[in-house]
Amino acid sequence: MKERSSSNPGNGSLSDNVFARLLKSILEGHLAGGTIVQERRLADQLGVSRSPMRDALGRLEGQGLLVRNSRGILTVRVVTLEDYLNCLNLRLLIEPTAAALAAGRMTDADLSKLDSLLTEIEAAPDAEADTLWNFDDALHLTIGESSGNPFIAKTIIEMRRYTAIFERHQLSGRGKPGSADHRAILNALVAHDATAAKDAMHQHLHEIRQKILENF
Repeated sequence: MKERSSSNPGNGSLSDNVFARLLKSILEGHLAGGTIVQERRLADQLGVSRSPMRDALGRLEGQGLLVRNSRGILTVRVVTLEDYLNCLNLRLLIEPTAAALAAGRMTDADLSKLDSLLTEIEAAPDAEADTLWNFDDALHLTIGESSGNPFIAKTIIEMRRYTAIFERHQLSGRGKPGSADHRAILNALVAHDATAAKDAMHQHLHEIRQKILENF
């Protein structure tokens, strides 16, 4: 039997852990859009008390990933095509700027790590989906953090959650843009070329948008 943690001032880290696990389940589709969220059942599944579970669910609802249906029941948000395109349009407005800002600020350590990850993908045409997603997350989130603007970084995190949910759920088997556009972005960052980084990021996101519209 799994040990449960009672509510106490030290439960912040437990709530964070529960939040991270639930977020991962939503992003990966284990908690699919429209699923009814049952606090007690989820607490039992994760082996925690209802207090940290309630805290985590409240955070997810506050971030719009959980919503109330017409009967007031908490469910996982369904990300529609309209939601997806709206998020992608916002990303088109801010991520090219973020890339331009990051071009002069990203550390050698970050660039080296991203280059190693992308080189592994380029050497393995049949790389697993999780490997591709992990690199995609690392590239875009590192750019956001390196922009020097915390509001840009926060927006990129939030918008990418919605686009990732849609892509993982709706585009399974249809593939993602290849590594060539990612390499163009990374090369511009390595060269500290703000204009090239901005243009490469815009082209990358624009191509994604066009492919989505072609498929739907």
